[in-house]
Amino acid sequence: MRLVTRLALAGRHWQQWVPIVPAVKGYQKKDLGQDLAAGAVVGMVTVPQAVAYAYLAGLPPQAGLYACLLPMLIYAFFGSSKHMVVGPVAVAALLVASAIAEHAPHYDGAYLTISSVLCLQVGLILFALRIFNMGGLVNLLSHPVITGFVNAAALLIIISQLPAITGINIDQSSSPLVQLLDLANRLHQTNTLTLYIGLAALVFLLLSKPLIGQLIQLTGVSQGKDHPLTKTGPLWAALGGIALVSTFGLADHTNTVGVVPGGLPTLAWPEIDLALWLALLPSAAVISVITYIESYSIGATLAAKERYQVRPNQELIALGAANVGAALSGAYPVAGSFSRSGVNYAAGARTPISSFVCALIIIVTLLFFTEAFINLPNAALAAIVMVSVLNLVDIKNSRTNWGVHRQDCWSEWGTALGVLALGVEVGLLFGVVLSIAFFLRASSNPVITQIGRLGDSEQFRSAKRYPVTLHPAVLALRVDENIFFANASQIEERIIGRALRRRGITDVLLACGSVNRIDSTGLAMLQRMSQTLAEVDIRFNLSEIKGPLIRELLATGFADNISGSIYFNNDEAMRALTESNDSSGEAQ
Repeated sequence: MRLVTRLALAGRHWQQWVPIVPAVKGYQKKDLGQDLAAGAVVGMVTVPQAVAYAYLAGLPPQAGLYACLLPMLIYAFFGSSKHMVVGPVAVAALLVASAIAEHAPHYDGAYLTISSVLCLQVGLILFALRIFNMGGLVNLLSHPVITGFVNAAALLIIISQLPAITGINIDQSSSPLVQLLDLANRLHQTNTLTLYIGLAALVFLLLSKPLIGQLIQLTGVSQGKDHPLTKTGPLWAALGGIALVSTFGLADHTNTVGVVPGGLPTLAWPEIDLALWLALLPSAAVISVITYIESYSIGATLAAKERYQVRPNQELIALGAANVGAALSGAYPVAGSFSRSGVNYAAGARTPISSFVCALIIIVTLLFFTEAFINLPNAALAAIVMVSVLNLVDIKNSRTNWGVHRQDCWSEWGTALGVLALGVEVGLLFGVVLSIAFFLRASSNPVITQIGRLGDSEQFRSAKRYPVTLHPAVLALRVDENIFFANASQIEERIIGRALRRRGITDVLLACGSVNRIDSTGLAMLQRMSQTLAEVDIRFNLSEIKGPLIRELLATGFADNISGSIYFNNDEAMRALTESNDSSGEAQ
């Protein structure tokens, strides 16, 4: 019996490492139909986006298609999300483009080598985060920092596509402002045909969802406006551009993708060059954190709708393995795609099998339809990229935070300005430092509130907000922050100052119900404050100390040396201190 139990547990443990196994258990015919339909729709959206994002990253178009094969299949096996689609995404493409622009001139323009090394480094960093249980490090990127980074990245991406829309060649290694000024000075060089194609594609993509929805409704399909096929605008924009250039022989008058090598990628390890690896490591670290946070957020959002859980540690493994697969197949770093994952879910995907269907469409494209890309205008690809990143822009939270959490707005805007002025990696680091600085500032100025008994109850509330009962000889204060090096001196100065300004005080009671941690600096401060108050005949008391902190206070001997006492809760403390003071008054 024990052997059977152990084997069953081992089987469950093995299935946790390969989530596709439990996901397809009990797979039914109707599930296959749903997955086939969802995978086909996602495939139609993926092909033009993959080529467009490769163009954004400064890589050959096939690199974008390769990023949708092995990485997508690997994630389907190891990812804990049933609906997330992994592949090329706009933000990762921008980060890759930045790294290539910085390092390619020093390595003979080895674009694919740089992108493959980045993939492998990203995969290894994600594995390291899982092995050392350091996934919590990504929490250094607060939501305002991520929002500011993504908003700035979206603006950078849009600016980077303006040359393709206008047909003007400029130096894109300069700052965004310099690029805009350069474009303005060269407007007379605009390729009119390219501009018309780009603007037509932009207008179509912005209106494509309601237009396709209306066409679907004309076929008699209910809820046509919300049908997954309404998201296939990029495919029709690309096909329209190809048809236009092919029909009227415009390939010599506008820039097109050109020849795309057919066939499947050849698997090979990236070139090992220590200098290149060290140079790319900072970029790989940023890409790792961004791709993990972005992917986990997407997966968790979709999982919540279907009431299952996405496991953070498993996601580190799955995304790490997917990026290693990207390195082997000559692609560039991959992550969960917000748009394609949403389409996959909306199309009714039941299991990761839909990703296999999508990969099959990519394979068919690589084997039989690469010649179609010869006449695909770059302006249409630029329009696809620009409209895709518009969905990433989030301004609504800034309006909300301005009235409630103003320092979050400063973190968001500071990150955005840092990215625009200093570059993506340095700007993101600036945002992290800024958010930590705001956190320390808030923590170093904790709220210290006088509290009193609420009526005849055992509850204690703020004396400023509630009609509470106060004892003239007891100053009861509540500190609403952990006590550590950044705020210890502030707490000491303010409590002692308030105690000395009050006449007739015999006891100070510090309520610590909101305190979860006291570091060595905070402990030394409490000891010093107890001694200082004792010198003026004021006892120092504590209440509502949590279990782990009690053990620390006992271990350090503080509990034996405090001038007052440590009480279980505020009610017990006030009863004891009131009785003590009343007894002393009667004795006098």
